[in-house]
Amino acid sequence: MPIMEQTENWFAEARFGLMIHYGLYSLLERGEWVMNREGIAPRDYAHLAKSFTAKRFDADKLADLAVSLKMRYLVFTTMHHEGFRLYDTDLSKYNSVKTCGRDLVAEVMAAAKKRGLRVGLYHSLNNWYDQPDAVEALEDSADYERFIAHTFARLEELAARYPTMDVFWYDGWWPFDSFQWQAEKMNQMIRKRIPNVLFNGRNGLPGDFATPEGHLTPPTPWRPWEGCMPWNQSWGYHRGDKQWKSAGQIVDLLATAACGRGNLLLNVGPRGQGDLPPENLKIAEQLARWMDYGHEALFDTELWTMDLRQRGQHRADWNSHGRTTVRGNNLYWLIQRWPGKDVRLGGLESKVLEVTLLGPTPQPLAFTQKDGMVSVRGLPAQAPDAVCPLLRMVCDTPPRIYQTGGMRVPKLPHPHYDPCESDLIPGSLPG
Repeated sequence: MPIMEQTENWFAEARFGLMIHYGLYSLLERGEWVMNREGIAPRDYAHLAKSFTAKRFDADKLADLAVSLKMRYLVFTTMHHEGFRLYDTDLSKYNSVKTCGRDLVAEVMAAAKKRGLRVGLYHSLNNWYDQPDAVEALEDSADYERFIAHTFARLEELAARYPTMDVFWYDGWWPFDSFQWQAEKMNQMIRKRIPNVLFNGRNGLPGDFATPEGHLTPPTPWRPWEGCMPWNQSWGYHRGDKQWKSAGQIVDLLATAACGRGNLLLNVGPRGQGDLPPENLKIAEQLARWMDYGHEALFDTELWTMDLRQRGQHRADWNSHGRTTVRGNNLYWLIQRWPGKDVRLGGLESKVLEVTLLGPTPQPLAFTQKDGMVSVRGLPAQAPDAVCPLLRMVCDTPPRIYQTGGMRVPKLPHPHYDPCESDLIPGSLPG
């Protein structure tokens, strides 16, 4: 099977995944870059391994969390930039099996596969523990050869130990480009052992999918992609980071990914002993209840992005109350800003056949449509859902919205909103 076809078959439609950042840095509770940012010497940092028990790390609970949120895959950190391995290895004593007798990667793989989840294994090409490191390798050819040999040995061992992985998720690519990483050879080595494995693009090559970090802008031209985002502002656990994304904000991120036919890879950072923060779990429970019915607005959707110079397409958030997504003849309206008892959607060129307020008990709604304006009546005065109220409009044809920067006069030609290049950022609202 061609690898891109394999990608299309599951990754391009996965929509939602769980990323897990866990390591020695979790014990310090100051984020995953603490060793680097605070200048902790490798010898001093390595003492943390004596305290690494992972006694509350439960791979089954993490996989159950992913299933409850309708996620379709996991990405787990096998080794972050700190160099500590969370798996059994013959190449280093600096690993979780030596410290607490547990192969956490194997546990996650087993729990995920048991539940039908795909699995990606994150692995940093660089690390701050092994010597020589990548910076030293830049300066000396002998160091470079040793460094690359160490790196290739780690990658090949991972592929050999975990041949059922679905994604090899590179990170830590600095300071080399694809030539210096010998990236083509690297991918070939891994794919020889795992023919259908997918690669992200962080060894200098484009990879099988794009991986924007911290934003959800689809690549142009479109190709399979995922946007990775932390649930708060930190990837590894940080005790001072209380900026949790609410269930409603995560729904908004998912809708953004759905409009661009991409995936949201949402990260959690277990605490030092391996359990998730209570705040994280509380939001997850609220999100899971919404996803029980709201998932139909987010999965198997069409590209629904705005092209300011092409009639018939429109950015999904450019209405007064929230985002829209499309699947087949269904238009889903995620009403994030509740307007009250009546709501209107303008510019819809398809004929609406029925409107339903989705929820645990779906409610049919009365509506009228005239000249592209759909008016829905009889809504509650207050938002009926604390996360995100959701309307489903069933149309006679695939939905099309046509709006302009001026008042619409249907019989006259219209200038597009932006006839020249602009500095509008994808996802921003026009002034």
